Amino acid sequence: MKNYDLGTEKIGRLVRHFSVPCVISMLVAALYNIVDQIFIGWSEAGAFGNAATNIVYPFTVLALGLSLLVGDGAAANFSLESGRKNKERAEKSVGNGFFILVVLSVLLCLMGFIFKSQILKLFGANPAEELCYKFANQYFSVICAGFPFYMIGQGMNASIRADGSPKYAMSCTLAGAIANIILDPIFIFAFKMGVKGAAIATVIGQALTFAMSIAYLFRAKNFKINKKSVRLQASIFSRIISIGMASLIVQLSIVIIIAVNNNLLSKYGYETFASTGVAFGAVIPLAVVGIVMKVFGIVVSIVIGISLGGQPIIGFNMGAGNAERVKETVTTITKIVLTVGS
Repeated sequence: MKNYDLGTEKIGRLVRHFSVPCVISMLVAALYNIVDQIFIGWSEAGAFGNAATNIVYPFTVLALGLSLLVGDGAAANFSLESGRKNKERAEKSVGNGFFILVVLSVLLCLMGFIFKSQILKLFGANPAEELCYKFANQYFSVICAGFPFYMIGQGMNASIRADGSPKYAMSCTLAGAIANIILDPIFIFAFKMGVKGAAIATVIGQALTFAMSIAYLFRAKNFKINKKSVRLQASIFSRIISIGMASLIVQLSIVIIIAVNNNLLSKYGYETFASTGVAFGAVIPLAVVGIVMKVFGIVVSIVIGISLGGQPIIGFNMGAGNAERVKETVTTITKIVLTVGS
């Protein structure tokens, strides 16, 4: 893990060092859902399975939003305090973030199981579509049980990057995705577990990412997780939430859009007709839109990855009072994003 001086190293080199692994991480994370869609589509579940995963998808986006709220907020504050040479508050940013992630992930997991039927209905599930509803129920139960692995792994990824180890953060996500790709056909086809097997494969991949992230905490360069750092401090907590709120709002907007679309498709799917004159129903539209949304996530992941790669550089130099380096970093990232977008 090579050390880079965020206050003196060339901005272009720093952006490349942080953004490239981050883009790969985001792309790999997007593959989780796409791989599930491919193998489920090839299975006996077919479109019913794809529609079911699309119904559950908004809840996983909500989980991601909460993990980014804490993870991005903690990592950004860690960079700011590091730039100010305040090691104690920097460590507490990561430690408090870790503690909050543990609590939030467990609470969301419990909430998911307690209000499962209401949540599925909120995101477009219709009990009248018995097979689709059955698959959604199975997929939801397994995915929800894995939320602590998922949320803590995703949330700590930002702190690992901020600590100057973007390649390790990338390897955490990559390892989980590879495990998911290998295990999907095994659980879906060899063990004949269908949609439930896809969910199990996904959770195992997330557990691997989680384990690697936890392992990093014992070899971090610039912080230590101990009783003192995880003890909640009001000022640190409020900073984490205020800084990370933008990340949560972005994910919540996605949740709302998908939820509205799913409910519209479930309600009006029976009023749309194929060329044969037979109504599509709710399943086919839900499956199609779900696949398109997840494929489009690949494009979004590239831009987000580039932007997130600049966070440690910007945060550190803001804390250190290096306004010119902050401006240069923002300008460099903006140019790259515009080039990629065009």
